[in-house]
Amino acid sequence: MSATIKDMRAAAPGRTAPTPAVLAVSDLRTQFFTDAGVVRAVDGVSFTVGAGEALGIVGESGSGKSVTAQSLMRLLEEPARIVSGTILFQGRDVLAMTPSELRKLRGAGMAMVFQDPMTSLNPVLRIARQLVETMMAHGSFGEGEATRRGVKLLGRMGITTPERAINSYPHQFSGGMRQRVALAMGMSNEPALLIADEPTTALDVTIQAQILELLSELNREFGTAIVLISHDLGVIAGLCSRVLVMYAGEVVEEGSAEAVLSDPKHPYSWALVNAVPRLDRDPTAGKRLTAIEGAPPDPLSEPPGCRFAPRCPFRIERCSDHPELLEIGPGHKSRCWVTQAGASLELPATAPLSTSPVAGEVGLATEGSEPGEGGIVALVRSSPPRPISPSGRAFGTPDERPTDLSHKGRGEEPPFPTPLLEVRGLVKHFALPKRGFFEPHRYVHAVDGVDLTVKRGETVGLVGESGCGKSTLARLILRIHRPDAGSILFEGNEIAQALPGAIRPLRRHLQMVFQDPYASLNSRMTVEQILDEPLRVHGLATTAAEIRERVAELLEIVRLDPKSGARFPHEFSGGQRQRISIARALAVKPSFIVADEPISALDVNIQAQILNLMLRLQEELGLTYLFIAHDLAVVRHISDRVVVLYLGKVAEVAPAKDLFAAPLHPYTRYLISAVPIPDASIERRRERLRLAGEPPSAVDPPSGCRFRTRCPLAQPICAETPPLLAEHRLGHFAACHFAGQF
Repeated sequence: MSATIKDMRAAAPGRTAPTPAVLAVSDLRTQFFTDAGVVRAVDGVSFTVGAGEALGIVGESGSGKSVTAQSLMRLLEEPARIVSGTILFQGRDVLAMTPSELRKLRGAGMAMVFQDPMTSLNPVLRIARQLVETMMAHGSFGEGEATRRGVKLLGRMGITTPERAINSYPHQFSGGMRQRVALAMGMSNEPALLIADEPTTALDVTIQAQILELLSELNREFGTAIVLISHDLGVIAGLCSRVLVMYAGEVVEEGSAEAVLSDPKHPYSWALVNAVPRLDRDPTAGKRLTAIEGAPPDPLSEPPGCRFAPRCPFRIERCSDHPELLEIGPGHKSRCWVTQAGASLELPATAPLSTSPVAGEVGLATEGSEPGEGGIVALVRSSPPRPISPSGRAFGTPDERPTDLSHKGRGEEPPFPTPLLEVRGLVKHFALPKRGFFEPHRYVHAVDGVDLTVKRGETVGLVGESGCGKSTLARLILRIHRPDAGSILFEGNEIAQALPGAIRPLRRHLQMVFQDPYASLNSRMTVEQILDEPLRVHGLATTAAEIRERVAELLEIVRLDPKSGARFPHEFSGGQRQRISIARALAVKPSFIVADEPISALDVNIQAQILNLMLRLQEELGLTYLFIAHDLAVVRHISDRVVVLYLGKVAEVAPAKDLFAAPLHPYTRYLISAVPIPDASIERRRERLRLAGEPPSAVDPPSGCRFRTRCPLAQPICAETPPLLAEHRLGHFAACHFAGQF
């Protein structure tokens, strides 16, 4: 198959030999001309990409990454304009191209893959038409040849039975399959440059690993240059040879992936690298992730000096002047006065919890420094965090609060042995519409006999691929769905089949934080109205004065300005909206919170802020969490125990430290192996286990062990007898006939 595609590349009409620099960008400036003023979204960006090279671009939301990518293909719309700079693609000036020349360039010379594949796939057209149309539009192939080539491309992208898949509609595919189709469309005309804008953000770790492997093969085997935009530093480390770090429209650091990720020379890069939980390092007990509090500068009124200085823990007096991007080592550039002077970016051994006093957990102090050191600002730990309401109005009674949380970060058992939640034999099947009058009923086996125990004060992580039943299980526990069978004991009360009237008083003790905070917050209500609604419903505050006091208290708890209660959700950043969601959950003084992918769509720095916030709230308020995520490094960092689900059944349960050190179930091993490490030198040497295919249909799950169709250890007994969830080590359970043998 690979040889066939190589032959097609060589024979493609009009294909010229790639030049050493496929793309050369110099002093690119893109601005948005708004009524409020001019926004300098991209401000003097320069870089080159060679044939067969992969360049990674990282940075927070709003740093200019996506606008840079859109500028390369001139996909910008008013009020955005490219005001200066040059973009040379294979020696041709993109900014001087006519509309007809741009149409030939897009898709044939350059192609782009977006974060959400449905933005580039038409939901009412079959895949065949969209793939064939892409190839025929550039006159490279006839309809018959394009169809045959489309089938080969889909097969090359790892789609099983491509002959059938090409006649399907996009909605009939999973998210990972749709992204493969989008990649096939992007590569259909064998472009010299592929721009991938967050192509794996919303995917499971196993699907992410497969997509990255495809991109790596395209880059390595076919000489395709790649510009990869991502906030996942592990993804960047595994694929890219060079990295650009962008902040407030500027490139603040550029260098090899090994140098930037292992020894960053700009404080912003340093903070991003240290904000990421890593599977290859043991978490320190009770230690928070490094997080940059605050927000990037207002693009309408940027600071006159270094744009990162207001948030920088290493700032010096000279930072009031704007630094240039200068070389500080072979092929390594930084826009920082501190590192340009030869200083290193290191903090005291008593590592801080964040890089700003805004968090309320550390403070800034200027330590005495010798001449020449530049008076680098260091971080010191402040006094321990205090409960917001020591008067007794805090959440939970004193005996419910943890007195020893030193187990956090080590995956040890929490100090509370009493179960808060006990789930036994939980089942939920969803009926599907009948296709015909005589056709039997079909059911989605979403949750099939799940047992789960959550102890008071602990965090239980719930992991698994999309469709394994994580969110359904969470909704069953909260009684958003009514289970078909099984038992749910919450604080000793059986709620599985309880009537709505009996459930309602318990709602205040069971709360949920959703993945998309904007979708879960009423956009027509102010933050104050959003927070006071549950207080009124549950009668926790009666007078207007009590409600105002309580709302202000809630905003303080999640580190938001109490004055922001008059604003609407759209006026906040994504991380701030997630803080509001957490505040709303806390409003009714719950003892148990389900967090369903609360950080999956956030930048690494915002993720670190939210994780630190959740850990602090658990310490202060004695909260219990069920934490759902597809990022296993995050799950290990925050969880005491981890439950692995596969196709509606529990595959493995263990303390976090044991599960990640020595997993017993083959599926767990595959999940852990798929997690990227944000260190390029490690990623280059790693040999990953490759999990083939996707989970079977939950409508017709396999007999016996449901993982057997993808398991390398599968034997006849796996098809005949479902494995029991048995304890193989102390506190370590696995549902596998050959536990620990893979």
